[in-house]
Amino acid sequence: MIDAGKLRHRVAFERFTGNTDEFGGAMDYADTEWSLFHSCYAAIDPASGREFYEAHQSQSEVTHKIRCRYFAGLKPSMRIRHGERFFKIISVIDWEERHESFLIMTKELVR
Repeated sequence: MIDAGKLRHRVAFERFTGNTDEFGGAMDYADTEWSLFHSCYAAIDPASGREFYEAHQSQSEVTHKIRCRYFAGLKPSMRIRHGERFFKIISVIDWEERHESFLIMTKELVR
C-alpha cells in the first residue's frame, strides 16, 4: 500500500496518437501527437547514483522512479508529463502483483 502523503505530484499519462514508422516507432514527437490517457497523483523520486535497469541485453539509464496507484491499461509505450517535464517509461512493475500500485522506472526527457 502506498502512503497517500507521498503522492503529491499531479502527473498525466499520455499515449502517442500520431503516425508510426514500419517498426511501430513514433515518427514525430510533437506535443500535438500525444493525448491524455489517465491522470493521477504520484510520488516522483530521483534514482540514487547511477542505477541501471537491464532488459533484453540493452541497458537504459533510469533517472526517476515513479509510484502511483494501479489503473488498467498502462503500457511502456506511453509517456508521463509532470508540468513541463516529460518522462519516458522504461519499465512498469505491478508492485507485489496485487493490482494496488505501480513502480515505474523512467528516464527524464531533455528538451
